[in-house]
Amino acid sequence: MVQTEKALISELRERVRRVERPAAARGVLGIGVAAIDRALPGGGLAQGAVHEILGAGGDEEDGALAAAFAARILGQSADNGLVLWCLPRPDLYGPGLAAHGLDPGRLVLVRAPCDAEILWAMEEGLRSSGVTAVVGELGSLPAIASRRLQLAAERSGITAFLLRRWRDGGQAARERALPNAAVTRWRITALPSQPPRGEPGVGSPRWRIELLRCRGGEPACWELEVPDATDPISLAAALADRPASSVTAQKYRRAI
Repeated sequence: MVQTEKALISELRERVRRVERPAAARGVLGIGVAAIDRALPGGGLAQGAVHEILGAGGDEEDGALAAAFAARILGQSADNGLVLWCLPRPDLYGPGLAAHGLDPGRLVLVRAPCDAEILWAMEEGLRSSGVTAVVGELGSLPAIASRRLQLAAERSGITAFLLRRWRDGGQAARERALPNAAVTRWRITALPSQPPRGEPGVGSPRWRIELLRCRGGEPACWELEVPDATDPISLAAALADRPASSVTAQKYRRAI
């Protein structure tokens, strides 16, 4: 009888350890830029975790930047499995995703009319087998819902990306101030392109990548040149030989 109880307790402890295991222990997804990956615990985005990506404002371009950043990360992953993408309207542009390295043939699209249903679809996707990652485009993210997603991601080992699209200026400000369970929070902003030195025309797109929050890491900011999928993403030439700029506590508060 005593032996049975000891075996049961040992089994329960092992289950708790598996549930509470840090997401980074499952491996990481590299951003593809050494300077950014070095700033992240484990050298990349923790798998089996939730990551939040914000556009800088509320327009369609900002929403597209968040989607492009997620596509870049997923496109260079060694795992070429299915990606469940949940969104309120079917406005993804396949060639654009392919240009950032994500094969549109890997996508399973779920269209839902409201944030609550998108959250439900994401949670169900995180419990499914055969899915590499889950992406959801949201306006509102209650703290309890984010915690449920994080727990589901930890249990399954599937990585989730929350792309935030702000529909209302006042609501956006309130949402940015609210805490949630995402392991990292990013903000992507478009910058003016710079043509190659001595050559006319338009250069590669440029992004400002801000790491606003990182569990176990520090906020930071980078400016990147973003070519198509045939070339690697890289630090802007003016920053290539400089360390990433730190985000002070005051600037971090303003960003949030």
